Amino acid sequence: MYKLLLVDQNRHSLNHTKKCLDWGSVSFYIKATTNQFTEVVPLLEESEFSLLIINIKNYNSSGVLLVNHIRQKSQIPIILIGGRSDFRIVRKALTYQVSDYLTEPVQTCELKKSLLTVKKSLELDFKTKAPSCEPHCYCINAEPQKNTYEPSPSIIDKVKQYIDAEMHQNITLKKISSLLHFNSAYLGQKFKQHENISFKEYLIQKRMEKAKVLLVHTDMKIYEIANKVGYTEIDWFYKKFKEYTGLSPNEYRNKRVETKFNKAIY
Repeated sequence: MYKLLLVDQNRHSLNHTKKCLDWGSVSFYIKATTNQFTEVVPLLEESEFSLLIINIKNYNSSGVLLVNHIRQKSQIPIILIGGRSDFRIVRKALTYQVSDYLTEPVQTCELKKSLLTVKKSLELDFKTKAPSCEPHCYCINAEPQKNTYEPSPSIIDKVKQYIDAEMHQNITLKKISSLLHFNSAYLGQKFKQHENISFKEYLIQKRMEKAKVLLVHTDMKIYEIANKVGYTEIDWFYKKFKEYTGLSPNEYRNKRVETKFNKAIY
């Protein structure tokens, strides 16, 4: 079960949200609730939570300030609840990488859908975390931190681990950014600063290097290797491989096999 903190300054809507869903059916449970924005950060410092749901309807300014304050210290997934016409708030919320923005009154189907999306990202997070880390939980470090929301090296490592694990899939920075709760352009910039290579270049490099290994050390057909490294169109794989190595996949395989054979003889 994932631990949830529910925040709503209106007791009536807070109770409505609590009762509108069988939380256990989507693997969440409400560990704590509060109707005071000022209690949120202390609660996050005292306990570990996997998700934060905040109703900011009629409290837009203070709600956005709260999210900003949290984002300076933690990357905990956040779902916001607000009014139907608060488009300015929606745009602002996106800059803080909130997981979703739902309108009040909350519809059970929409809330469930949002929770399942967060659950999926938490499961990915758990798979890529080091064994020593506490699974699924995000807490605020009480020590003063910079007033910026920076992706740590561990986040960059998670991007790389995702590429290794899902290389056969259609991988985009936008998809990974959504799973890790970051703006895609911002994460792409930080990835390049950290790796000295763009995300796109890194992805191609990893795919081509794996293709080279498969060409030499397996009997897989070329189209099978292409699919294995994420290319569904064989012609496009041929083009990218030749751009990367200077040889076609068949030429590369034949050359490397011949080299291995000659070494074995001599």
